[in-house]
Amino acid sequence: MEDLGAVTWPPQPITTERLVLRGPEARDRAAFIELHASPEVHTYLGGPRPRDELERELPEVPGRQPGSFVVELDGAMIGRILLRRATGHRRRAAAGKLDLGYLFLPWAWGCGYAAEACAAALGWLVGALPGEPVVLTTQTANAGSMRLAARLGFTEVERFEAWDAEQWLGMWCPPGTTPDSHATRAHTAANRSSSGAGT
Repeated sequence: MEDLGAVTWPPQPITTERLVLRGPEARDRAAFIELHASPEVHTYLGGPRPRDELERELPEVPGRQPGSFVVELDGAMIGRILLRRATGHRRRAAAGKLDLGYLFLPWAWGCGYAAEACAAALGWLVGALPGEPVVLTTQTANAGSMRLAARLGFTEVERFEAWDAEQWLGMWCPPGTTPDSHATRAHTAANRSSSGAGT
């Protein structure tokens, strides 16, 4: 559970007006394959993986890890959300923070499902890990993802070049906090650690 610390995983299913967010199950395997083999889904993610490779390599229950939510509509998986610690992020502003990722099947696009599901996951996070900021990275060319980030309340931290494209890094802060307060808290913790205070 190193990504989410002591959080019990999976949590109880989260129900929204139209969706259920829950842990992955064996019945979701075909939808995982569709997600990762879809050229549309992976337009801005380096391209799809070959379907036969996915059939061979995906475990019986794919995506079983802390922070991995299946998004279900009417009993069937339509996408997934992943909250994970960005320990290896190439941008300093994001390193060590929780990172929000999401993939939805193309037929489910344009219905507001991603916004509904991501908002529910962020709401859950406020209770599970109070005070945690979340980062999101997407290509600026991905207009849908940029709109979703704005709708969820992510604010731009920086733009940078990577993988031959302009990337956008945004941050979401829990209610009552700001990006500055997180930076101050991290700086204070680093000073205490170096001085031995608080032990």
